[in-house]
Amino acid sequence: MAATCLICGPTGLVGREVVQRVMSGSSYAKIILVARRPLEEWTGAPRLEQVIVDFAHIAHWAPQLECDHVFCAFGTTLRKAGSKTRFREVDFDYPRTLAAAVRQRGARHLSLVSARGAYPQSRIFYSRVKGELEEAVREQGWPSLVMLRPSVLGGRRSERRPAERLGQLLLAWAPKTIRTIPAGTVADAMVRLAADEPPGVTILESRDIWRAAGANPRRPGATTSHEEGNACV
Repeated sequence: MAATCLICGPTGLVGREVVQRVMSGSSYAKIILVARRPLEEWTGAPRLEQVIVDFAHIAHWAPQLECDHVFCAFGTTLRKAGSKTRFREVDFDYPRTLAAAVRQRGARHLSLVSARGAYPQSRIFYSRVKGELEEAVREQGWPSLVMLRPSVLGGRRSERRPAERLGQLLLAWAPKTIRTIPAGTVADAMVRLAADEPPGVTILESRDIWRAAGANPRRPGATTSHEEGNACV
């Protein structure tokens, strides 16, 4: 399969895991990383091309972003963004505009990391923005669109997020619908589904992501058997 994939958000928890998986596999002849600054750790890697962009003017780089599959794991937090306006710009405007640009140039599949509780009419600002993004990319006419709604992501970030870290630890013991899910498990699901290019829209709640990744949603120290979820299509 001489395909090209594009990864948006390659320095985040999930994005980094996606990069590692596609680089170690043979499904893609070319891997494009879209970022705001050069990523030294991947400079010179075979099959990999870095495109440094200004997300506020993404259309300028559109000719360099032609691809078949898109993995979008781009986002920030309200605290890091500094305001609701800036958060919406980063978590809604940037991914929506990027997705539209690559779709117009022939991309067939989009895997989008959303969030548990995403709903365009939500009273919770974060959930509302995520829901509005889902709605926006639905309208772009993707032949294959997968939207993943993980609960709290497990993994170590480059920046400190104490509240999120505490949530990871507490939810490690929660029911599988809200249990902490490793970023690598989300990445596994994304890469597996991209290879299949499921037609239409597929929504994966957190429990469904485990199944799509072929993983077992275990509590720490548990030996539970694999339990299946049902993807909402």
